[in-house]
Amino acid sequence: MNTPTHTTGSCTLVGAGPGDPELLTLKAARAIAAATVLLVDDLVGDDIVALASPGARIVRVGKRGGCRSTPQEFIERLMVAEVRAGEAVVRLKGGDPFIFGRGGEEVQALRQAGIEPVVVNGITAGLAAPTQLGVPLTHRAHAQGVLLLTGHSQSGGGQTDWALLGATAHQARLTLVIYMGMRGARQIQQGLLAGGLPAHTPVAVVQHATLACQRSAVTTLGALHDTIARERLASPSVIVVGDVVRGAQALAEAGPAPADCRAGVTGRG
Repeated sequence: MNTPTHTTGSCTLVGAGPGDPELLTLKAARAIAAATVLLVDDLVGDDIVALASPGARIVRVGKRGGCRSTPQEFIERLMVAEVRAGEAVVRLKGGDPFIFGRGGEEVQALRQAGIEPVVVNGITAGLAAPTQLGVPLTHRAHAQGVLLLTGHSQSGGGQTDWALLGATAHQARLTLVIYMGMRGARQIQQGLLAGGLPAHTPVAVVQHATLACQRSAVTTLGALHDTIARERLASPSVIVVGDVVRGAQALAEAGPAPADCRAGVTGRG
């Protein structure tokens, strides 16, 4: 690690939460309002960006699974350059910076440049989505723990062993919360079933969690892929697998999303 150097600027990594501005922490709202430069992900809604000072510079650095994204290395260089120019930088991310938000990579890059960032947590979509359905992630009668997983394998990083995860979840009574799993839903389903997780295991899929255009479906592991296709659910969505989903109450049938519901304004799916 390089020796820290004096800078007049600052950098704060802020979790914008799953989409609903009222779920921001007070600390997050204060940081957004105080920023002179905001580097904003695609998964952050306009209502949250509107909390910035009128004089703040807004830089869109979109990053969304399955789409063309701003290179991570460019974002990190931009953060460092703006801090060294004396700006109060806020890196504004959907959900939480340290849960599938590349916050760890950005903290490392800043520290190597001699900049010590502040991190403000946000409510991650993997917590907010099941809560919208009245579903807890843990429950004494149904789940002894929870695993937060990505359904998107890193290039060159090998494939996720879904069969092993299915066996582990079944034996240890764990809830699986899967981000960015919509494209690979069939493979995930087949792997979990191969690992011994029963086909009747309850599953919930929540799209655009906490927003007015939220959509959801409750199904079983054996019918997961067919349900996603039938209901035309898409990213960004969270998939929740486990007996805790039995607690979902009287869900409305998933219907067409409102026309003004923009893809990519809530937690990662």
